Amino acid sequence: MKNRVVLLFAFAIVFTGCRQKADFPITDLHVHIKGNFTLEDAVKKSEAENIRYGIAINCGVGFPVHNDSQIDSALATMKDYPQFYKAMQAEGREWVDIFSMESMNKFDYVFTDAMTFTDAKGRRNRIWMPRETFIDDEEEFMDYLVKTLVTILNTEPIHIYVNSTFLPDQLADRYDHFWTTERMDKVISAAKDNNIAIEINNRYEIPSADFIKRAKAAGVKFTVGTNNADENFSGAEYARKMIMECGLKEDDFWLPAKKN
Repeated sequence: MKNRVVLLFAFAIVFTGCRQKADFPITDLHVHIKGNFTLEDAVKKSEAENIRYGIAINCGVGFPVHNDSQIDSALATMKDYPQFYKAMQAEGREWVDIFSMESMNKFDYVFTDAMTFTDAKGRRNRIWMPRETFIDDEEEFMDYLVKTLVTILNTEPIHIYVNSTFLPDQLADRYDHFWTTERMDKVISAAKDNNIAIEINNRYEIPSADFIKRAKAAGVKFTVGTNNADENFSGAEYARKMIMECGLKEDDFWLPAKKN
């Protein structure tokens, strides 16, 4: 009898562990062909980890694709990989004046972040690089960042807000202090009003569970993304963790439709 109880207990543990995984397919819509990571590598990795991919092409000032005439050749590199979604990653705030709607519509979806912007003093901030991040006053910087993000969500023709709630290194260790309820709700409201999904990012492990729960309660959809810098990524661990912790279901996630 004692052995039977032990076996049943062990089975329960194993069963519970199995239930701690998302019971629906994961799609990482923010994968880059960078470093030593090739499209062939993406095929193998996607199949090995049973995670579907969206391959993102960086488009904007300072990137190889920086005007309409380069879109077709960039997309042609993916013609032999129909299993992947095709994404335009819109860089900077100038992108809306550089690319036509016709070009945007050649992709399955378009996304951007708030990591590049011009501040009130006319300084171009790229907030993933400390030397190009200008913080005179932390709270004022944060308010301006949120204001910029809300403007992006209200005016730019995107499907997903990625690298969501990213903070520069100078502020990142105080995430919960700077991402107040008021600031979170401004972003969440703008995303909801404009039917824009919010990315759960595996690389940076953002946004927080608190943010995700508030966004879910507001009816915002989510996506999974990584924004890899090279081949060293795997598993969508953070997204899986947030799916369980925040009680997310398959219908809480947005997926694009393949155009061809």
